[in-house]
Amino acid sequence: MTGPGNDKKAPTVDLKFEVALIPVSDVDRAKAFYGRLGWRLDADFPVGDTFRVVQYTPPGSPASIHFGTGLTSAAPGSASGLYLVVSDIEAARAQLIEAGAEVSAVFHRQGPGQPPIAGRDPAGRSYRSYATFSDPDGNGWLLQEVSERLPGRVDADVTEFASVGDLAAALRRAAAAHGEHEKRNGGQHDHNWPDWYAAHMVAEHAGKPLPE
Repeated sequence: MTGPGNDKKAPTVDLKFEVALIPVSDVDRAKAFYGRLGWRLDADFPVGDTFRVVQYTPPGSPASIHFGTGLTSAAPGSASGLYLVVSDIEAARAQLIEAGAEVSAVFHRQGPGQPPIAGRDPAGRSYRSYATFSDPDGNGWLLQEVSERLPGRVDADVTEFASVGDLAAALRRAAAAHGEHEKRNGGQHDHNWPDWYAAHMVAEHAGKPLPE
C-alpha cells in the first residue's frame, strides 16, 4: 500500500494536465453560460460547419475546458465529477448564484465514501465541504473547499496562490491563528507577526505542522 509521498522516483519531464473536454449540444448556449460565470474566454476557433473548439478557463485555474463541434462522440451532459477547488465555499456559491447558476446547498462528508450531511463542515476541515451545479446540458461540477493541502499534494518548496482571493483567504486564516497565538502568549503584541504569518501560510500550503 502506498500513501502520499511514497512513490519516490527520479525527476522526469513535466506532464501538466491543462484541458478537460465537456460534451455540449449547443455551443453558443454553453459559451453564454460559462461567460456569465466570469470564466475567461481563451479561444473560439470554427473550421467550416463541422468543427469548432471553444476554450474557457475558470478564475485562478491552471486548467481549462474545451467544448464545441466535432470534438467528441460522448453524449451531451455526460461529464460529471468535475472538481472546482475553492478556498471559501460559501463565497464561491454566492458568486455562482449571482451569475445565474443553480447551485445546490452546501453539504459535507465525515470522510471519503461517507453520506452527505447538510451544511458546511462544522469544524471547517479542508476537503470536507461541497456544493454542486450543472451547465445547461447537465455536465456536473463539484465545488470542494480546500484550505489546507494534505502532505504530498503540492511542491513543499514552492508556495504560490492562484488568485487574489486565495491569497486573501490564506491571510485571514493566518490572522485568526495569530490572534490565538498572541492569546497563548499573554496577549502581548507580536512585533514579528509578518514572519509568523509567512511561516503559517507556507506550512499550511505544504500540509506541514502549523506554528503554535
